[in-house]
Amino acid sequence: MRFADIAVICAYFVLLPLVAITVSRRGKTSGDFLSASHDLPWWAICLSLVATETSTLTFISIPGIGYTTGMVFLGLAGGYLIGRLIVAIWFLPLYAQGQIRSAYQYLGERFGPGLQCAASGAFLVTRLLAEGVRLSAGLLPLTWMLEHNGISINHLAVLGLIMAFTLAYTVLGGLRAVVWSDTIQLCIYLFGAAACAGLLMHGLPSDGWTQAWAAGKMAPFHALHVSTLLSDPFTPLAALVGGAILSVASHGSDQLMVQRLLAARTLRDARYALVGSAFVVAFLFGLLSLVGVQLWITHHGQSLTELGLHSPDELFPSYIVSGLPAGLGGLLLAGVLSATMGSLSSTLNAMAGASLTDFGPLPERLLKRWGRFCGFRESPLFAPRLTTLLWSIALVLVALWFAQGEQSAVILGLTIAGWSYGPTLGPFLFGMLYPDARPRDALTGFLVSLAAMAAIMKFLQYSGYHIAFPWLVPLGIAGMLMAARFSMLLTGARRENRQSAYDARKD
Repeated sequence: MRFADIAVICAYFVLLPLVAITVSRRGKTSGDFLSASHDLPWWAICLSLVATETSTLTFISIPGIGYTTGMVFLGLAGGYLIGRLIVAIWFLPLYAQGQIRSAYQYLGERFGPGLQCAASGAFLVTRLLAEGVRLSAGLLPLTWMLEHNGISINHLAVLGLIMAFTLAYTVLGGLRAVVWSDTIQLCIYLFGAAACAGLLMHGLPSDGWTQAWAAGKMAPFHALHVSTLLSDPFTPLAALVGGAILSVASHGSDQLMVQRLLAARTLRDARYALVGSAFVVAFLFGLLSLVGVQLWITHHGQSLTELGLHSPDELFPSYIVSGLPAGLGGLLLAGVLSATMGSLSSTLNAMAGASLTDFGPLPERLLKRWGRFCGFRESPLFAPRLTTLLWSIALVLVALWFAQGEQSAVILGLTIAGWSYGPTLGPFLFGMLYPDARPRDALTGFLVSLAAMAAIMKFLQYSGYHIAFPWLVPLGIAGMLMAARFSMLLTGARRENRQSAYDARKD
């Protein structure tokens, strides 16, 4: 590896701890650790949202998809914008009614602690599995790039180093450190992608863009056909409608995203951060897709096989290793590290927040009692820091477990997210649609839809049928609403029967 690349990566690893140490001095309580005292600027939250929802797979995969398919992720970003506008208008005011730290506290206030615990438990399981998949799969291109830069290191060592470094600043500074670190990390890989696009622009042939347009590489959507209506995620219907519903679920009912919005100073700031993140993610998707199209023009439309590549995910790492000047290659490698660590630190902090918020005071009391038994000094930050540490160990174990599997990690990660997003968003919509809904009805609908989605996922896995990921969330929502509505009708009929029997005895 060249000296300039090493210097850039070392500078990255020095900068992040300095930021974490600086901001952690303000965190003295558990509330500040988990919610940053609701005092973060909207623009930092905006960038943190984008860093949280993107990962190494996003950074690596989109240029490959741009090479093979075109600018379709830009069309998907249109659906994300619609979904965020819906959340900003109808969901954020629900969270602004009180000083809450978890998305599921609203469900607890509306439908009781049973649904709050169930929804939070589903979130923890989903995040543990999905982030384990994302972490395991994201390490593959990172390890490959390190080896091609002369650094021979095995998969387990890379996983341990990334987790230890991420855990250090996450435990030290809590959500405040996570958000500011996310901001730095997103800027790194945005700048790196922009530098790649600028560098590639100079070497393109004069008729390159004409060829790309004729080949359909500049189209933001795939053509809509009946045969691919449910299987293609990039048709206008799937991208705009399905993508909007997916964004409502992820940013309106998932603690991973809602936790950042709850850290805003005001409702207006939370709305600025949320809607602004849609434009930032569209810019990122467009930039990475543009790099893919530029590489297609540079290679004169050769297939991946002709380039000696086995999958689209190998395209961008190969270019980073062999096609960039000194310093810029190190910056892009730091960008890949940033994408991995940004999503990982956000997940750890969100899981710690849900664990200590949604299950009553018992988890924190048990952790503090265990700390006193082991002789640790009493501290308000002991419980959240220990919870973060425990979840990091669990994530490492899950990532190692998935590393042994043969199934596609990307498909598996989308399947896991699709399992819980719809059933979790369903109770929010159910409460809005039926003001007289009872807690039992909402909990029944939630549990039935979770079980139904698990069964559907298994059926799709073994039958060979494919449903595009934007349509999984509407499927889960429909199942939850139908089951909850049926429970309402059933309990209503039972009440009427009891009332009729009581009136008959009275007469």
